[in-house]
Amino acid sequence: MDYNQLLDLAVDLGYELSMSGAETFRVEDSITRILKSYGLEPEVYAIPNCIHVSVTMPNGESLCEMRRVGFHGNDLDSVEIFSALSRRICAECPDDITGRQWLNEAIASRRHYHWATQLIGYFVGVFAFTIFFGGDMADAFCGGIGSVAVGCSVMFMDKLQTNHFFKTLLASIPLALIPYIFGALDICTRPDMATIGAVMVLVPGLLFTYAMRDIIYGDTNSGVNRIVQVLLIAVAIACGTAVAWNCAVFLWGEPVSAVAVNHSLMYECIATAFGCLGFSILFNVHGKGIAFCMLGGIVCWVSYSIVEALGGGDGMATFIASFVIAVYSEVMARIRKCPAIGYLVLGLIPLIPGASLYYTMNYAVRGDMAMFSIQGMKTIELAGLMAAGVLLVSTAMRMWLVWKMQRKKN
Repeated sequence: MDYNQLLDLAVDLGYELSMSGAETFRVEDSITRILKSYGLEPEVYAIPNCIHVSVTMPNGESLCEMRRVGFHGNDLDSVEIFSALSRRICAECPDDITGRQWLNEAIASRRHYHWATQLIGYFVGVFAFTIFFGGDMADAFCGGIGSVAVGCSVMFMDKLQTNHFFKTLLASIPLALIPYIFGALDICTRPDMATIGAVMVLVPGLLFTYAMRDIIYGDTNSGVNRIVQVLLIAVAIACGTAVAWNCAVFLWGEPVSAVAVNHSLMYECIATAFGCLGFSILFNVHGKGIAFCMLGGIVCWVSYSIVEALGGGDGMATFIASFVIAVYSEVMARIRKCPAIGYLVLGLIPLIPGASLYYTMNYAVRGDMAMFSIQGMKTIELAGLMAAGVLLVSTAMRMWLVWKMQRKKN
């Protein structure tokens, strides 16, 4: 066995997982398990933009390798592919040449949606969530048009390798400006709802949840790194929507939005399912997993609605719904033999505080700093409760797995 090649293989697989949007602990755990399956004792340290691995070989010699990880999105299909490869390598322990061949085959087997399909995903996701947040069909159509403009902007700037802050800032301008234009034309009566629906494709709610999970798990550097990214994205969205707001005020006056429509629970569940369908395309989920992700979104929102109907506030409902969808994702992961992250990420979509973040930014643009502080704290509270609900389940699952392993050894 060429241990240099083995280390390269393990780090390359961890790199592919990280670039696909896998959690920090999954990247570290996959590399550790691969190297331990060959009898080595590795030390693995990963943060969102770097992986460092050191290992002591049987002859006492030490090897180290570090890999820089660039900006990455959420490619859940690739997370599933590389996680499955990690388990296969651990189970079969191939030689380094065969392992490298398997990795190359996994990279070549990745599936990606055509750009036109991705734009459909933008439209469907935002159309559905505009209705979910209280818009009507006209509002949803306007929000969907804005999201297509956002998708085109993001894809174009990705080709130019534009940094994430500037890309988000530019994408945020049409995101809000198009609903404001339709509002001025009396086509969209609730431009706020259309904008909130469109904000969902850029809002860093899940990134904040990951940051909280990393910090509570003890991965402080990784958590702080993610929080900085969250703040930068939030500032970029605020700046972009502020430009759109000021343009609207200058051209035709302050945008006015009608009261949100109070939809029935069934209508909201249908909107949630189609919203998760759109986001499944954006997160590159394929096959039967899409249907289970749509079901997860419905389970999440029904749980939230039940708690709220029983007298629980937003905070309690968010915490319970996050707990329920975390359990759902763990169960589905074991039934389908794939990572729980896909079901968790998409199941939590209805809870992402997109509306709260939008109003926080809106108050900042208007100069109402008192309401900005109140709404901002509410946004942070909701995101923190989401993380807490997920953490409770994932921590319990980790404890159970450790207990199970210790029982096997004894």
